[in-house]
Amino acid sequence: MGVRDPITHHLNRGRTLLNLSSLGSGGEAGFEERVHDVIIIGGGPAGATAALYASRSNLKTVVLDKSAVAGALGVTSRIANYPGVPTVMTGLRLLQTMRDQAVSFGAKFIDALVFSTALQGDTKEVHGSTGVYRGKVVMIATGKMGRKNKVAGEHEFLGRGVSYCATCDAAFFQDQTVAAIGSSEEAVEEALFLTQFVRKLYIIAPGERLHAEPEQVKRLEEDSKVELRKHQALRAVVGEDTVTGVRLSGQGAEETLSVDGVFIYLPGNMPIIDFLDGALETTEHGCIKTDRERATNVPGVYAIGDVTCSYIQQAVVAAADGVIAAMSAEKYIRGRTKVRSDWA
Repeated sequence: MGVRDPITHHLNRGRTLLNLSSLGSGGEAGFEERVHDVIIIGGGPAGATAALYASRSNLKTVVLDKSAVAGALGVTSRIANYPGVPTVMTGLRLLQTMRDQAVSFGAKFIDALVFSTALQGDTKEVHGSTGVYRGKVVMIATGKMGRKNKVAGEHEFLGRGVSYCATCDAAFFQDQTVAAIGSSEEAVEEALFLTQFVRKLYIIAPGERLHAEPEQVKRLEEDSKVELRKHQALRAVVGEDTVTGVRLSGQGAEETLSVDGVFIYLPGNMPIIDFLDGALETTEHGCIKTDRERATNVPGVYAIGDVTCSYIQQAVVAAADGVIAAMSAEKYIRGRTKVRSDWA
């Protein structure tokens, strides 16, 4: 995976994989080329709430989301202070409730990794692993778990052995040896998907254990293809034209494992905006700038939730952002001069 145009390469990867394997639950298989009113990138509390309000306003709405367990709310183990929800529940359960409500009004959620966007003009484009989506409005709701400091070789070998999405790229490593870096629930789910394709899978966990459901961890531990490496950290990705190995450190020693690919699932606290390629105005900290309607400097493009680095980062605040942006988008699409309140 020689050097090539990254956007074309990513899109070709999406087309190829969809001929080999369907997407995860909730996703639509098949290469998409449809026109929507609203395209939402990110399915956390901001994206899901925006989808609810947009679809309730009879706007054709699609949400592109890599994984429900990849966001801040999805990995939260205990929610006890969300208004109107008196019982304690996991963040993932609360998020699924939000999504189900949006779906009941016609919103579509698709498991997809977004690679690039074209936001100028009346019709915007979003390029992802499941196709090219076109719409009148795009909302950025990708959150704030990106990583500022990447390891040596990570950027250089992106698309040539480095990946962040098993459902996008696993088929390219059929009967090969790969490493999955991370211990989160997302890392475990992606690792389980990888086992369907690879010959050997190293799981590199920085700590003592994998933070996932016991049955998922057990499945990995009992798989003869899998070797779990605890207390090790990724220091570098090495190779020539493509990845040939990963350099690890841990417990006072370093070693290099020979692998054909590496899937990285490490946490961070930076806004996830790399797919925008500088198209939107941001702060010095990489946060997307918006006005009171959550509109960016590009007409028809909105940013909501943690990606704007709001003063207080809570699920209820992100959800409120989703409401504001959806109602503003409805005004923009319909050509209204005022936001229409939904009291029904």
